[in-house]
Amino acid sequence: MTHLELSEAEVEALGEVFETYLSDLRMEIVATDRAEFREGLKTRKELILSMLERMQAGHA
Repeated sequence: MTHLELSEAEVEALGEVFETYLSDLRMEIVATDRAEFREGLKTRKELILSMLERMQAGHA
């Protein structure tokens, strides 16, 4: 497992990037017709959500 130490400002900035990406990803999931591709996007969304939650829990 890789560990990355971030400052509070870096955690905040990365969280904002994740939130923006998640918003875009949700729109792409809705607009995608191919089921296989949509499932891959959903998997990616869950991965990003998990990372965001762990970041927030570690810097709460």
